[in-house]
Amino acid sequence: MKIVGITVWALDLPLVRPYTLSGGRLAFERLDSTIVRLETDAGLAGWGEGCPWGSTYLPAFARGIRAGVEELAPVVLGLDPRPTDAVYRAMDLALPGHPYVKSPIDMACWDLAAQSAGLPLCDLLGGRTGGSVRLHSSIPSGTPAELMREIDLARADGYTMHSAKVGADVDADIERMRFLDAQMSRDEVVTFDVNRAWLPAEAIAALNATSELQRVIEQPCEHLEQHLHVRRHVTQPLAIDESLQSLGDILRIVETGACEVVGLKIGRVGGLTVARRIRDVCIEAGIQMNIEDTGGTTLQATAAVHLAHATPEPFRRATWMCVEHLTNDPIEGGARNGGGWSVAPELPGLGAAPDVPALGDPVADYRHPG
Repeated sequence: MKIVGITVWALDLPLVRPYTLSGGRLAFERLDSTIVRLETDAGLAGWGEGCPWGSTYLPAFARGIRAGVEELAPVVLGLDPRPTDAVYRAMDLALPGHPYVKSPIDMACWDLAAQSAGLPLCDLLGGRTGGSVRLHSSIPSGTPAELMREIDLARADGYTMHSAKVGADVDADIERMRFLDAQMSRDEVVTFDVNRAWLPAEAIAALNATSELQRVIEQPCEHLEQHLHVRRHVTQPLAIDESLQSLGDILRIVETGACEVVGLKIGRVGGLTVARRIRDVCIEAGIQMNIEDTGGTTLQATAAVHLAHATPEPFRRATWMCVEHLTNDPIEGGARNGGGWSVAPELPGLGAAPDVPALGDPVADYRHPG
């Protein structure tokens, strides 16, 4: 089997409501996603998606994916997609770094490998484990009352785990955390996600003032070294999200005992090939994972659910579905929210594919010269 065509679409994804994080310093009204289709000489097509959360959240942006695919197309065309590690090595040689560019191509290769094997993707990622995948909501920044309105909307969709965005000023965040903690029922979990907004001194002050809550605190500071300083002065369980960008990062996290939870976002680390490696290190180290992606349609959400469903409990903590924040989702099939839980599709491959006419005209099309 050889890759003979790569087609690229740009997809505008308006949000249902404006979304702010990091104490309100980052605001978003729409996302720009890139859909990639790999066609093979065996008649199979594999699908991938890359959707950074805007261009201010991470060192990644949507047009960078499309420019990177153009750079990688001459190398990827003609390769067999099924040995995914070999394809990834070829991409690394042709374009060092830029992991978010490689993620949609890598996803499409995994889709093709699983389709060729006649198996759902989760079976190639380690094998479907028991139970369902728990989903968590994502609650944008706001006042305590605004946060609770968003949590109530999530509750109506079955969510019992919530990721609430804090990170404004210390006094306001102390009030938010205490208020939200008191509103949780016995079967609910809330994570306080700072999205890098605090300085170390602010993080230490806020967390020592609320040490009785013992909720997971996610990415309190900008960099891992700042996070490690905070780690030495607080007692809450900590999560690292934005600072986990590579296999080297997780090795450093394990070495330093930096956290109890990580946010493993597939696109940020470079795709399923790298995410699977990081997943296995976390299992060995006893670190729980929120397995998800930075944004996108049901296509990206389905890939995350497959990886989560191939991850044993209790290591898979929760998964986020960005699609529930979107007004546009031209994807057929795939993983869905069923009362705050999801399952990986049982069809071969991802089990999800776009309604091609709904994507509009491609922005690029690359063909193997042979």
